[in-house]
Amino acid sequence: MKKLLLFVIVLAAAVSCQDKQITIKGHVKFTEPGMQMALYRWGDHVKDTVAVVDVDENQNYAITASIAEPGVYFLDCGHWERVSLWAEDEDMTIDFRGIDTARVKIKNPPFVLIKGSPKNQLMNDLNFNNHRNYQTMIAISQAAYGANFASGLDKDNLTKKLYDANYADLKAREKYLLERYSDCPSVLAVIAMLDPVADEELIGSALDKLEQAHPGYKPAAKMREDVAARKESIMRMMVGQPAPLFKCPSADGTELGPEDFRGKLLLIDFWASWCGPCRGEVPNLKKTYAQFKDKGVVFLSVSIDKSEEAWKKAMAEEGMEWPQVLAPKAGAEVMDKYQFGGIPFIILLDKEGKIVAKNLRGEAIGKTIGDLLDGYMPGEREKEKEAKKAAEAVPAASMGAGMMIPATPIKRQ
Repeated sequence: MKKLLLFVIVLAAAVSCQDKQITIKGHVKFTEPGMQMALYRWGDHVKDTVAVVDVDENQNYAITASIAEPGVYFLDCGHWERVSLWAEDEDMTIDFRGIDTARVKIKNPPFVLIKGSPKNQLMNDLNFNNHRNYQTMIAISQAAYGANFASGLDKDNLTKKLYDANYADLKAREKYLLERYSDCPSVLAVIAMLDPVADEELIGSALDKLEQAHPGYKPAAKMREDVAARKESIMRMMVGQPAPLFKCPSADGTELGPEDFRGKLLLIDFWASWCGPCRGEVPNLKKTYAQFKDKGVVFLSVSIDKSEEAWKKAMAEEGMEWPQVLAPKAGAEVMDKYQFGGIPFIILLDKEGKIVAKNLRGEAIGKTIGDLLDGYMPGEREKEKEAKKAAEAVPAASMGAGMMIPATPIKRQ
């Protein structure tokens, strides 16, 4: 009897440890010969493909996959569309439009609905928020492009403010979803998108609620570890911190990194040959380099190209005079160290190798360098001008009102 009981316990444990199988099926409205559907996930900047199937002659597909670890996965439709989903223990139906049938093809991903999976209702809301955020960003860019500005810097400043407002709206919606789906396992997809520094208390509270609803849920424990690791990485990249060190080969094989430029103000430009905005930034970088290269300023461009040939071809076409290097493994290691997921990513280091500015674009690059050479930290000069303007405006406003306002605030007793 004891042996039978032990066998039952062992069998139950073995079954509980087995991967959960899920089925994802759907219809593709517009197909092409050889179209395939691929289910995959990302881990440590490495793409892990779980399953690949063909779209059949009736334009349908069905994927049955074993899910070893619950989490956010991606379903790709013939490299035309993709949707992020929560894969754990639920089947789902996902229909796609398929190939782009427009005469002029524009990279503008549509919203894709996931059906029949309660845990993916959160993913639908999250995906729709991201979709609308992207559409608004496009609208902002188009409006700014067609408007008249006194200078390119004015255009960049206003566009950035609108981008920031759009991003703040997205973050507010994510926090709403965090509260609405607090006891749903897929809420981990929202937690993964929050800032582990600014939202530390919120994340901790959300994980507490999830673990209360699902005691012993291993993905929640793993998320705590991931959040702690992300927080450490973000703190490492704060302004004022020493920039992470790396070495990458130049075209002639010479290894170069930030430490080779100590004693000078260093601009690092992370880019790639296939990145349109990166190539669009090159003329401005060349102009800025010519302006400051004799004033103790150096540039270093770090390509995250997979192809060395494509990198060298782009360098020849762009004619950049400053040092160029190619990051190994398509930049996976430097992207992790410098905590960026999009390019161009432009960062400034001071003479000691400490971070003084990040995410620079357009005319803001030259302005920031000029301010630093004049002894101003980024943003200080603008604050000084605004304070001076406000101070000058106070007497004028006071005179217009027929009364004098004290220059310093009155302390209330």
